[in-house]
Amino acid sequence: MERRKFLGRSAAGGMAVGLGAALKPSRGASGLPGKFTPAAHAIPHSKYSPFTTPDYYTFADDLVIERNVPGKPHQGKVLAAVQAHSDDIPLFAAGTVAKLIDEGYTGYLIRLSNDEAAGRTLGYGVVQNEADIQEAARAMGCKRAYSFYYRNHRMDDNAVIEIRARLIFLFRLLQVNTIFAMDPYDHYDENPDHIVAGKAVEGACWMAGGGKDYPEHYKAGLKPAHIREKYYHARSPQGHNLVNRVVDISSYIDHKVRTNVANKGKGPAGTAGVRLRRQLARQGKKLALLGEDDETANLAYVKFFLMDDFHLLGQQFGLEYAEAFRYIGPEPSYAGNIMKYASEHAVPL
Repeated sequence: MERRKFLGRSAAGGMAVGLGAALKPSRGASGLPGKFTPAAHAIPHSKYSPFTTPDYYTFADDLVIERNVPGKPHQGKVLAAVQAHSDDIPLFAAGTVAKLIDEGYTGYLIRLSNDEAAGRTLGYGVVQNEADIQEAARAMGCKRAYSFYYRNHRMDDNAVIEIRARLIFLFRLLQVNTIFAMDPYDHYDENPDHIVAGKAVEGACWMAGGGKDYPEHYKAGLKPAHIREKYYHARSPQGHNLVNRVVDISSYIDHKVRTNVANKGKGPAGTAGVRLRRQLARQGKKLALLGEDDETANLAYVKFFLMDDFHLLGQQFGLEYAEAFRYIGPEPSYAGNIMKYASEHAVPL
């Protein structure tokens, strides 16, 4: 990993070099007086999909570029990728999930809704998306997928304490160390399920490691789950999101593509390539990149159109493809630091 002091200011009030000229609006373009520097940055956008990367990011001054790590440095660790809907993790985090699994993690996919709002009918949506998440989990390398089946777009009908309790149970059962989830403070996200899911995950991560919450779990043989790392992603097409970690997913872009193709019932991927090829054929036209068979058409459509925003994001950091997160890492050892200070500075009575 590479740490960059990203928004450090020079004496002249300029922005420290780090992201590249593409994110530095000219003085004339911004219209700002010389003493002001923009803190939020517009990201180049392909205009191919409203579901990929937000328009604006605020980059923290301790921004980290997370790159591939050889071997299996995370052997024995467990991640849970939690999503409200079947296309959330595939769109925003599938590359990083696949990367960490390849580096040793055991991964699980947890879906909170039943995805009934996607499909020709409510029943069709439920059945199709149930099959889709199993395929998406396999494409990322996850060991298993779970679903809670709350009503799609109506998850705020349910008590968040129940959703949180069910997550706590799974986190303890699976002994989760790391989670992926929608940012609980995702700015300007219109989808209420995303907010419910993010807040439920946030609380469950904290409570899963406690000794007093749901003590019946411990009597049944479960152990606390100490979740040390969180990768929060955002979905707000015209949003403004805080990012302190950019992950290089260049080696895992095909995993991400296949994960999205698996979502046939929901999202902008699935069989969209086949549909576009057929539409063009009815007009007596063809698009070479879609190839001659259905699989090629779907894979090429997703990689060329839907992954282009992740390519444009990656280019800002010298990467081929990237995903962006608000990352929360392990807390310092507060008691240990106090004792360290005391041992170094204590004098005889």
